[in-house]
Amino acid sequence: MNPAAVGVTGLGTYVPTGRLSAAELASLTGLPGWVVEQKLGLVERVVAGPDDHPTAMGVWAAQRALRDAGVAAQDVDVVISITEEYKEYPVWTAGIKLAHDVGASNAYAYDIGQKCGTTVLALKQAKDLLSADASVATVLIAGGYRNSDLIDLKDPDVRFMYNLGAGGGALVVQRGGGPRQFHELLGSSFITDGSFSLDVLVPVGGTKARLTAANVADYRLRVPDPDGMKQRLESASLENFITVVTRAVERSDAELTDIAYLAMLHVKRSAHAYLLERLGLAPERSTYLEHYGHIGQVDQVLSLELAREAGKLRAGELAVLVAAGVGYVWNAICLRVGEHSGHGAMPQGLAGP
Repeated sequence: MNPAAVGVTGLGTYVPTGRLSAAELASLTGLPGWVVEQKLGLVERVVAGPDDHPTAMGVWAAQRALRDAGVAAQDVDVVISITEEYKEYPVWTAGIKLAHDVGASNAYAYDIGQKCGTTVLALKQAKDLLSADASVATVLIAGGYRNSDLIDLKDPDVRFMYNLGAGGGALVVQRGGGPRQFHELLGSSFITDGSFSLDVLVPVGGTKARLTAANVADYRLRVPDPDGMKQRLESASLENFITVVTRAVERSDAELTDIAYLAMLHVKRSAHAYLLERLGLAPERSTYLEHYGHIGQVDQVLSLELAREAGKLRAGELAVLVAAGVGYVWNAICLRVGEHSGHGAMPQGLAGP
């Protein structure tokens, strides 16, 4: 193993046990059940419990990732928090709390935010940091997501976000060397398009419209121009997915035909199938998160864990993590799958601290 290489040595997720079935979601939204299952692509989606707060879920996921990597919390040098902007408290650095609760007493911590693209961005940052700074040996990426609280299930304009769930995800990133699992991080690619920056937002609670007793009901994710957004975004988004995957693979000195697994966010069924077809991948080369929904930036970590449980990740093969986030961003990063060393226990049920 190249000692200068950088790779993922531990994975961990926390997924609440609560579920909202397709039938229940249909009842709450007024959509036909077949639309929820066949178009939105949901058999059920995750529902957060009363104690499932974003940073707390990130902590539980981080504990699992550290066990999986065989790394003590005190040996973490940097914590990158991927906790969503909607969290326990506003104007608050979640990563500092997460590092403290995990026991990463020797680490400095910071938050990054790119909506559902944050994990892929964090992996790129961790790789660059470890490559550039010899004093950093271990980076913990962790955080939680609960934007489902911000969805009004009676608002048809946000129907494409009815799939939002809740959960936490974490990854340990280190330099090469040593007898441990090591998924080497390779090339990456990112696209941002600010022309969509005002298409999905919470219209109150910021400096333009301060939160008041009169407007608190508007503290929800809204889409001001749903028809216009759909017309401008739909075809562009699919092509941008293909572009970032293609560029990331090329930057990894590989070909699209080398992709063995695609860790992709939850999207509607037709888009998932289209992207696999365009990339020449059979359905079993990915995992459709129809029993979870879209857990924001946690989706890629969850997909990798489910793939590992199912034996879909084989040493030496190429996996690609691909994400998109409102704003809009499209991100992809490649990794070369390594052997699992059996450090920490594999996730059991992907739920519970």
